[in-house]
Amino acid sequence: MAAPVLQLTAGVALGFMPALRETELPPDVLLLVFLPVLLYWESVTTSLRAIRRDLRGVVLTGTLLVAVTAWAVAALAHVLGLPWGPAWVLGAAVAPTDATAVGVVSRLLPQRNVTLLRAESLINDGTALVVYSLAVGVTVGSEHLSVAHVSGLVALSYGGGLAAGAVVAWLGIQLRRRVRQLGDTLLDNLTIILIPFSAYLVAEQIEASGVLAVVVCGLIMSQAGPSLGRAAARRQTEAFWSLAMYLLNGALFVLVGLEAQAAVRALTGNALTEAVVMVVAVACALVIVRFLFLFFAVYTIRALDRRPQQRGRRMSHRARAVSALAGFRGAVSLALALSVPYTLDSGAPFPDRDTIVFVTAGVVVATLVVQGLVLPAVARWARLPRDTDSEHELALARTATSRAALDALPATAADLGTDAEVVEDLEAEYETHLSTVQAADAASDPESEPLLRRRRQETSLRLALLEHKGSAVIALRDRHRIDDAVLLRVQEQLDAEEVRLAQLSQDQ
Repeated sequence: MAAPVLQLTAGVALGFMPALRETELPPDVLLLVFLPVLLYWESVTTSLRAIRRDLRGVVLTGTLLVAVTAWAVAALAHVLGLPWGPAWVLGAAVAPTDATAVGVVSRLLPQRNVTLLRAESLINDGTALVVYSLAVGVTVGSEHLSVAHVSGLVALSYGGGLAAGAVVAWLGIQLRRRVRQLGDTLLDNLTIILIPFSAYLVAEQIEASGVLAVVVCGLIMSQAGPSLGRAAARRQTEAFWSLAMYLLNGALFVLVGLEAQAAVRALTGNALTEAVVMVVAVACALVIVRFLFLFFAVYTIRALDRRPQQRGRRMSHRARAVSALAGFRGAVSLALALSVPYTLDSGAPFPDRDTIVFVTAGVVVATLVVQGLVLPAVARWARLPRDTDSEHELALARTATSRAALDALPATAADLGTDAEVVEDLEAEYETHLSTVQAADAASDPESEPLLRRRRQETSLRLALLEHKGSAVIALRDRHRIDDAVLLRVQEQLDAEEVRLAQLSQDQ
């Protein structure tokens, strides 16, 4: 079972505790706390080259598809009884996809499909937030609808978001360069944490899209970041953000579970039945609209653009069906639902807020459970081609780094005054590593199999011996032969070696 479903269930269970039953956060705080972190890490870890390669499709699914989906859900919800204002709020909340939710089955999909899903989610979050803000503003009475006003809001949202993200990214790069000179790992990571919040707040101050600012800032930092930080800072960053992403996603699902139970208590009688029907109808509508849009957009593009170079980018119908079914909803939808105000400008309660929260939570669960169970079978049916580009590029990168080290070894050793025996040992180690990488890249060659088998056995043996090393140093601490601080330093070194060997074992 997907972890978010368990977290949502835990939130519902916690709602039975009287002390937690009324737990709620201010709507603006939810957007500020959750969205910058979630979107920034997705942006930093997304391939900008892949986005540029399929930019047209990403833009279409990230903008036009979101608007069409929000309209379809709003129209359906209005038919089922919601007023137009809350219906549009619901449509905007469930319109954006969440690429992190597809991580469970990402191994079944080629890298291009996964990258397209992640890139789409980055752009459609900004589009959905524009629609959401407009729908909420009109409902509470702080906005009005007109072509000029809506066009101005969209232009300011996108233009201001792009500018704010670029400016904050430039400032972040300058600051990180200066921090790197200090060699302070904690200060470097503190700077990284502040960057997404700064981008979001700057954009919000000029009434632009904070979401788009965070995405643009993250994409720029993804290109500059690898040359800014040190190894220790990067390891700490990876560990921190992985845990932070998991905790924030989990906290969102738990909070929605809490509010969903409160919504169920508020939706009595026919209202609860109508909300359940709306969950089923909206979940089905999301899948149908996504299928129709992806296939309609493809045939339209092919009719308008018949350039030969476009044919190489085409996907099969089966691959497109997989992408259509992989449109999961997740944390961003939940954050938007929880951010719906409690009252209007007049002081009256926001209409059907409980229904919006309940239906959004239900739709997220439906996509995670139903589509999550169906997608692996559909991926197998699609017989998607094995993605080998990333493997070849990885082998190319490792070959280039090993050759660069070998070429620089004599001159570097001479500058450092290194003994000849040390140079020979290190040269032999690099030569062995280079041979292994080249053999792995040509795995179909029968002559490479003995070398690969020997390297796998060596890696497995080294990993097994690390456990004995760890036990030995713990035994010394238990016998009071070494201090706890010494244990931690040795264990840190052993852990770094274990991580390296474990990664090497996976790649072999």
